[in-house]
Amino acid sequence: MYLQILQNTPRWVFALFIALLWLGLRQTLSRQMGLKRVLLPAMALTAFSLYGVLSAWPTQALTLLCWMLAASVTGWSVLRRALPAGTHYEPDAQRFAVPGSWVPLAAMMGLFMIKYVVGVAMVVHADWVHEAGFPLVCSAVYGGFSGLFLGRAGRLWLLAWRTDRAARQWDASSPVI
Repeated sequence: MYLQILQNTPRWVFALFIALLWLGLRQTLSRQMGLKRVLLPAMALTAFSLYGVLSAWPTQALTLLCWMLAASVTGWSVLRRALPAGTHYEPDAQRFAVPGSWVPLAAMMGLFMIKYVVGVAMVVHADWVHEAGFPLVCSAVYGGFSGLFLGRAGRLWLLAWRTDRAARQWDASSPVI
């Protein structure tokens, strides 16, 4: 049965897996990046997560509510955590220095796997898809991943905002020579 599932999986799914694996592995290395490179992957993966919920259960409003609640709670809790040691923002260059982490790779693979499992379940066990618990649990997992991506990006955005704000205050209070 597993071989048949893999054989019937569209080729683009494997390409997406490889792209996410490559993107996640790059995140394990320390790097410098601008705000767009911080925000775009988080927004794209959040859209992929939301698409997973809306495509599987388009008429079930409770699944969307579950996704939003999980995304909000997870995003808020991640946003409140301290940034990893070595993370800083250079206001002149408008770039972040970010240490490598395995968390983005794990989150990307987790999101991919939940989307894949839901897709397979819709074909193999169509009755699961419409039971009360399965859609809600899957929606919460999708939302949790979205909150993780958005919370991590939000922490960096807040760092930039605070750093720029402190630099403006310092410039305003420094004596003119």
